[in-house]
Amino acid sequence: MSVKIVVVGGGSSYTPEIIEGLIKRHEQFPVSEIVLVDIEAGKEKLEIIGHLAKRMIEKAQKPIKLSWTLDQRKALENADFVSTQIRVGGLEARSDDERIPLSHGFIGQETNGAGGIFKAFRTIPVLLELARQVHEICPNAWIINFTNPAGIVTEALLKHSPHKKVIGVCNIPYNMRHSTAEILEANPDDVKIEFVGMNHFIFGRNVFVKGEDRTSDVLETLLNADLDYSPANIVNLGWSKTFINSTQLLPNPYHQYYFQTEEVLKKDLKAYEEHGTRAEVVMDLEKSLFEIYKNPDLDVKPKELEERGGAFYSDVACSLMDSIYNNKEDIQTVNTLNNGAISDLPDDAVIEVNAVITRHGPKPIAVGRIPASVRGITLNMKAFEELVIQAAVSGNYEDAYLAMVMNPLISDEKKSKTLLDDLLKAHGVYLPQFNL
Repeated sequence: MSVKIVVVGGGSSYTPEIIEGLIKRHEQFPVSEIVLVDIEAGKEKLEIIGHLAKRMIEKAQKPIKLSWTLDQRKALENADFVSTQIRVGGLEARSDDERIPLSHGFIGQETNGAGGIFKAFRTIPVLLELARQVHEICPNAWIINFTNPAGIVTEALLKHSPHKKVIGVCNIPYNMRHSTAEILEANPDDVKIEFVGMNHFIFGRNVFVKGEDRTSDVLETLLNADLDYSPANIVNLGWSKTFINSTQLLPNPYHQYYFQTEEVLKKDLKAYEEHGTRAEVVMDLEKSLFEIYKNPDLDVKPKELEERGGAFYSDVACSLMDSIYNNKEDIQTVNTLNNGAISDLPDDAVIEVNAVITRHGPKPIAVGRIPASVRGITLNMKAFEELVIQAAVSGNYEDAYLAMVMNPLISDEKKSKTLLDDLLKAHGVYLPQFNL
């Protein structure tokens, strides 16, 4: 049986990781065709990635047909899986997402706070159009979304597009599981974490190794371990004994923005003064990566790619596609409809949860109520996400303002308007729904 995968945003520096993941799984997940798609502005990068991917496939001697194109509709014909890894406005837009909030005294980050809101505003309309095309051209295809903010984008597609075969993925649960395995000196495959929450706001409630509850060991060791518990784009500040003992939960790296806000802002301002925005740092890294990718002798994913903060997203996506295709019924952590898994949230809310992966999609595993220690802020975050989706779809100024002022990293009724106006001005060309 043939399997066709379309990679939207194929000129991304992460694409070699997808290619590597598909090559190493080819025996059980026999992909026969891969089409890389991008826009005119990404044409040069798409060409470079396309030639590298071709060399990787030839080295592996796999019978995979590879092509690349700017014609998205043509690419979608007969697709079985459509992966999305786009960045509307490129790294220049990300730089504005980081720089403008910092200039107003707020955290500037691409998926949290004001920057995350505007990344969602730019991204949701584009992916809604993609979902409409998928539903028309290849209605049986699964959309595997790892475009950030992944949870918000996935919920927007499930609520506002006709296509319902949509799953979001993130590398943070992967990072947490591997970091926890390192703490416990265990094999990551033997570590299971019960996650509660949503994308970039999940907590680990229980940790098991080969079925044995090791939660207390992890929490105790986390306070003393000399371990970088964060992806490359987040500096680990560590956690206080009081916080860990009080919550009795395993935090994820993004929780630093919400529970160590003042310290993170201070660090980010210092980094901005010394090195510019994270986006500018990534621009330099991307430039060097693409120079490496151009090497006609390179036929593997280079080690340097792991310096990107989103490394391993692609491998997570490949594992998910493999499990759907093979009806593995294994457990993976995905962004999908709640459907009763968290009793405090509506069924149509998208959460990040452990789920049994079948050919019919993910079946979330029930976790009950959100722990009392973080229930209030988690419900607040979900309500905020719903406001972001509403504003991204409506293009209404007041909706956008509500999303800004109700974000826990902003929460200032006057400064929210100033920040909103500056970001609308900076990103106007990518926000047609706001009729600027």
